[in-house]
Amino acid sequence: MTGSQPSPIPAAKPVIDEVDIEAAVRVLRSGMVVQGPEVKAFEEEFAPLAGAAHCVAVNSGTSALHLSLLALGLGPGDEVIVPSFSFAATANAVRLVGAEPVFADIARDSFNVDPAAVEALVGPRTAAIMPVHLYGLPADMPALVALAEKHGLAIVEDAAQAHGAAIGDRAVGAWGKAGCFSFYPTKNMHSLEGGMISTDDAELARMLRLLRNQGMEQRYANEVVGTNTRMTDVAAAIGRTQLARLDGWTEQRRDNAEVLDAGLDSVDGVTVPPVPADYRHVYHQYTIRVAEDRDGVSERLRELGIGNAVYYPTPIHRLTPFLKDGAPDPRWELPETERAALEALSLPVHPSLAKDDLDRIVEGVASAVGAA
Repeated sequence: MTGSQPSPIPAAKPVIDEVDIEAAVRVLRSGMVVQGPEVKAFEEEFAPLAGAAHCVAVNSGTSALHLSLLALGLGPGDEVIVPSFSFAATANAVRLVGAEPVFADIARDSFNVDPAAVEALVGPRTAAIMPVHLYGLPADMPALVALAEKHGLAIVEDAAQAHGAAIGDRAVGAWGKAGCFSFYPTKNMHSLEGGMISTDDAELARMLRLLRNQGMEQRYANEVVGTNTRMTDVAAAIGRTQLARLDGWTEQRRDNAEVLDAGLDSVDGVTVPPVPADYRHVYHQYTIRVAEDRDGVSERLRELGIGNAVYYPTPIHRLTPFLKDGAPDPRWELPETERAALEALSLPVHPSLAKDDLDRIVEGVASAVGAA
């Protein structure tokens, strides 16, 4: 008699528990379902996590980026320096306000934007820098803040994957003029869908609130041209229950990452994610580098029932909306970005993993890489 096959290990596993369902039902029964008391409470409860005086909830992480750039007054004629190794939303938000994304390379020892590459791209039209805290690891914010102050630039942090990440005692979302978070279901916490903007600037917060609500604080007293990017109270209620459990989930992710580090660090051809001293990585993804045949390793892991994902195989500057005359703009020579696009492989690290799952992942990677 043959033994049963082990259950597949999912690459990600969104959590929706009874407490989330009960919160949603409670709001539905209340009749207060859009931009009501749950949204206000969620904003107030999220602010300490982001180290910010003000938080403004919106309907997605992309809206958070878009509205932040609008509120800062960016538009045609402006340039925003962004990494190309990221999700397209980072650059889409720049284009949506009429500005142009300028693509910077990433640092070799991380997947985050290289401050030296950023500085080399600063020009007369540069208005802002949008670093991404990719996979849950903070970008080099001390260097980027110094650079922004030197050149008089705004910083908008794309913290979509980095809830609770920090450098020392300073959280991501507290370094720039605005920090932008996503609550998509696969993130470390979610609200089914939604976003949050953190800022210490009271006037910026007020403008963000106008922009998310058709440009008005009081009904029919429109002050600016705005959008409808409000968060529902159902989403906010789920966000609140998720936020209450985030610390525990984050510590589980970090514990899981330690096990993976210990098991994979000695596997030839694999580089585990480095974490600088005093940086708090929250492991939205546990992303290794595979020196040879990354795609083959990915496929062999799937055959073993081990979920995994290749994120950003096509850097943003190579995507159709950002091409020039049908080809990548020759200005963008991004060797580390291209290298990461060929080598990066994300493994399961979510808090639902058991010790046996982690052991299977380590053994599976060693086997898959050995077969490369």
